[in-house]
Parts: sequence; C-alpha cells; structure tokens
Amino acid sequence: QVQLVESGGGLMQAGDSLRLSCAASGRTLSNYTMGWFRQAPGKEREFVVGIGWSSGKIYSVDSVKGRFTISRDMAKNTVYLQQPSLRPEDTAVYYCAAGVVTGVGAGYASRYDYWGQGTQVTVSS
Repeated sequence: QVQLVESGGGLMQAGDSLRLSCAASGRTLSNYTMGWFRQAPGKEREFVVGIGWSSGKIYSVDSVKGRFTISRDMAKNTVYLQQPSLRPEDTAVYYCAAGVVTGVGAGYASRYDYWGQGTQVTVSS
C-alpha cells in the first residue's frame, strides 16, 4: 500500500505561482511512476505530468507541456508540482497518484493504483 497526501492548494489569483506537494508513505516507491492529474468541474480527470521515481524520467502531455514542472525529493518521499503563472482555466482538483507504469501508459489514470485525496486549486481572474 502507498498512502499519498497532497497539500498546497487554495484560492489564488491569475499570475500567481503554484507549488503542490505530495507526501508518500508505505511501501518503497522505487518501481513507481508518480503522476499529477487534475479534474475541473464537469470535466474528466486529465493527466498533467509524471515522473519515474527511480529513473527521474518525465512524462508530459502537449496540452500543458512546459507550463507545469514536476520534481521529487527522494529523501522526503515527496513529489512536487510547480507552475509559475496560473490561469483561471487551471482551476481544478489536483490529485497525486502512484502506479507501476511507464511510457505512454503514464498518461492514463486507470494505470495508477494509489491516489491522494486531492487538493483544490481555484484561480480567480
């Protein structure tokens, strides 16, 4: 089992920077890819960015490529999501997830086994 706890969300303004944290506990993450997903009201959950815990390989999608940065602190068992300039359309619940997945599969929510509870990010214009 892997437990994931996100933090860092809240009410923000357009242009603010974002830094979300995902603290992991439980089994070792060495075989896992850590992913960030988001779900806006009335929309499906979408993949934002992921990172192979051991390899450090980054998985991203064109729709948000270059806007979000993922990193990990292996000593703290924590993954971070950063965005330097938020837009109102970034409003969503952001989820951290862990799954034994690589390659194109990293972009699919169904490939992840463990999920955090989510953290709300609301961006006002």
